[in-house]
Amino acid sequence: MIPRKAPEAQAVAIRHVAIIMDGNGRWAKARHLPRVVGHQRGVEAVRRLTKAAREMGLEALTLYAFSTENWSRPEDEVTALMGLLKRFIQADLEEFCANNVRLKIIGDYRALPADVVAMLGDALARTAGNTGTTLVVALNYGAQDEIARAAAAAAAKGAVTVESIAAELDTADLPPLDLLIRTSGEVRLSNFLLWQAAYAEMWFTDVLWPDFTPEHLAEALAAFDARERRYGGR
Repeated sequence: MIPRKAPEAQAVAIRHVAIIMDGNGRWAKARHLPRVVGHQRGVEAVRRLTKAAREMGLEALTLYAFSTENWSRPEDEVTALMGLLKRFIQADLEEFCANNVRLKIIGDYRALPADVVAMLGDALARTAGNTGTTLVVALNYGAQDEIARAAAAAAAKGAVTVESIAAELDTADLPPLDLLIRTSGEVRLSNFLLWQAAYAEMWFTDVLWPDFTPEHLAEALAAFDARERRYGGR
């Protein structure tokens, strides 16, 4: 793996990276394989990148796994995705515990199938005390829904302000988002972390998600380090 080396001029270390993992279906189609094979290879990429994020010292890695819009996909594909999610948790939970990785879910994951909800609840409880990298998985997640829920919660408590809404977001306990990556050549946010991305840097690549490697992540982090973040100032 290519190590990440930040230039001395970078005043603030990157803490939180989010990825829109796009291209599983196109990866499979290009190889004349079923879409589910693309999703399987995508899970392998998740494993690689979770390990790389930990080794590179990231505090949080947020992955867009299943959006509120993904329910419109064919039923057999949704079922396959839920099965892959279960197998991923079953296979990797012990490694998360051994490597001090905390699992966090954003979105309404309780609307997923009952067996998936139970498994996620157990995984969340078992990793809750871990203090290393937080792996954030967006499940049944949509940013517009998140903002609406946060605004309603803020209103129920008092004044609605930027600060009061931010305090109710699913990501309220995470570092601010520094860098958002999207694979597969698409250049849009697709209802992902719209609030959090207000001043995040963005990095787009034509690489399909199953082919995304720690070297690509290192390249994205190097690009981030070379930028000057202004937050609307000069």
